Amino acid sequence: MAKSGPKDRKMVNSSQDWEISHVATKMGVSSQAVSGAKRATGSNDRAVIEKYLSDKGSKGKGTGSNSKKDTTKKK
Repeated sequence: MAKSGPKDRKMVNSSQDWEISHVATKMGVSSQAVSGAKRATGSNDRAVIEKYLSDKGSKGKGTGSNSKKDTTKKK
């Protein structure tokens, strides 16, 4: 018999499409990104996955290698 209750709600079960879809919708990413986050973190803890996706999403907003290029000419 499967466990139920608050403890299970903290986990993302890959075999339940609706759980993957819920996290994907909440985080504004694809289901594939959620599955990738599970693999990358090695965890199925919802908070860990959401933090990973949040951190990964914020890295792409103006912090790349081209964002702080010095365009002034030195003499």
